[in-house]
Amino acid sequence: MTLLVGIFFAVAIYLFLSQHIIRMLLGAAVLGNAVNLLIFTSGRLTLEIPPILTGYETTTGMLTANPLPQALILTAIVISFSFFAFLLVLSYRAYQELGTDDTVEMRFAEPENQDLPPLGY
Repeated sequence: MTLLVGIFFAVAIYLFLSQHIIRMLLGAAVLGNAVNLLIFTSGRLTLEIPPILTGYETTTGMLTANPLPQALILTAIVISFSFFAFLLVLSYRAYQELGTDDTVEMRFAEPENQDLPPLGY
């Protein structure tokens, strides 16, 4: 599992270093999945062990799964999906305005005789 997490992180970094925004968005999605898998593996991988005891079992001598990573991952899935949807709409709007998804071409599509924004307060 550790090797799989490392591969996910490497693929995400590779996609972030691309010039095209769509690949960067896919890198953000892969990075979110890599972080979720990292949280899941750091919270003890146990097979077929319930995270919550019903009351008939005693905690002595019985293993239980850690419910905290599962709750964190469920929350992270919702947040990463909404973040991905926001980035997708933002990049589509930039594509509509500039006519390209290449970041180098986007830089050249900006107006030339425009003053810089204020750099301080």
